[in-house]
Amino acid sequence: MSRPHDAVLDRLAAYQLRTERTLERCLPAARLPPRRLHEAMRYAVLGTGKRIRPALCYLAGEAIGAAAAELDAPAAAVELIHAYSLIHDDLPAMDDDDLRRGRPTTHRAFDEATAILAGDALQVLAFEILASDAAITPDPAARVEMIRTLAVASGTAGMAGGQSMDLAAVSRRLNITEVEEMHRRKTGALIEASVMMAAAARPELAPERNSGLRRYGSALGLAFQIVDDLLDVLGDADLVGKPVRADAAAEKPTYPAVAGIDASRARSLALREEALAALDAFGNEADGLRQMAMYIVERQQ
Repeated sequence: MSRPHDAVLDRLAAYQLRTERTLERCLPAARLPPRRLHEAMRYAVLGTGKRIRPALCYLAGEAIGAAAAELDAPAAAVELIHAYSLIHDDLPAMDDDDLRRGRPTTHRAFDEATAILAGDALQVLAFEILASDAAITPDPAARVEMIRTLAVASGTAGMAGGQSMDLAAVSRRLNITEVEEMHRRKTGALIEASVMMAAAARPELAPERNSGLRRYGSALGLAFQIVDDLLDVLGDADLVGKPVRADAAAEKPTYPAVAGIDASRARSLALREEALAALDAFGNEADGLRQMAMYIVERQQ
């Protein structure tokens, strides 16, 4: 008997493997100088993580008829940005975490200075492979759009801005609108970018399909962070791979802290339906994206 989410988990496993191979190829070899920096970069990226963002890039490619080979660089690039953000988020000056994905954070496994440099290097490597990978669409405007999309999602309008808002919100009372804005930037922007970088590979994509993918990514990105907030309250640390209830201990205004657990669950389900409805312009070719929306909202880790 099949289990819930078997289909998407099989797809996710296949894209995890593909992403891992691309990342292995793109990252500097540990034997090359500066060896400690390269070791830290590889430690932070390889062999860990569910690769949700790369999978979304590939699944969006399925929906619009883009070959996986065209999307190897965008998928790897978005994962490199995600990995860099986790290294920096874990630093003592930020969230001061000791564990990430069930093992010591990069600054604990190496040292703070090396961790900062590793994050810096991963960030610029993401844009290097987007600029240079030969398999990306030959349309230079499409390549530039991928670079622009990832840059915006990484900057003050996206991830960096969201992290700044998160730090400023500690011990403060935020309303739900403010929490959603913080979440849309810190987490949602990069998830939306994962989808829209694939869309950029097809500049001729019909406007209703392009806007549908954007709405899907936006809704799913916020849902993802709300579920993360719920897992911090209700999750199993062994499954989550890091300490739970850390947000409450740090006095962070998470979604459950502001809206309550029941309202948080209801909001994540409503966002899932919003993401699914955004794909109405697509047929069966978008089933992978639909399955991913179901999985993300119902996951336990």
